[in-house]
Amino acid sequence: MIKNYFVLALSLLIAAVSLGLPSQAAAQSTTKDIEQIHARVQLLSTSKDSQVEVRFRDKTKVKGYITSVEPLTFNLKDSKGTSQSIAYAEVDSVSKAGGGVSTKTWFIIGGVAAGVVTTWLIVKPVFCDGGAQTRGIC
Repeated sequence: MIKNYFVLALSLLIAAVSLGLPSQAAAQSTTKDIEQIHARVQLLSTSKDSQVEVRFRDKTKVKGYITSVEPLTFNLKDSKGTSQSIAYAEVDSVSKAGGGVSTKTWFIIGGVAAGVVTTWLIVKPVFCDGGAQTRGIC
């Protein structure tokens, strides 16, 4: 009879421990995420002139400049001049704002492409004599 109670108690203990472990693993991953965000904020805060975009866990975004970094929070100053303190636990990601390709870059690429097409349309007929030659680019 005591053996049955011992087996029952042991199986309940194993079940309780196994159910408790996933919550600890989730807490550890959250801690790692917070540490990564803290490291990213410290990296981006070295350049005071670069604007950052902060995405919160509730999917909202805010842009601004990092003014100070503290152990549990950092301060962000937006374009209107208002400063707010943000906890690392609230943040989903922090990145440099405006990471895409600029309009100026697209104009340069378009200009180069137009130059290549124009050169091809003008230079090819000069070298090929309307298709009579079969050497070079013809």
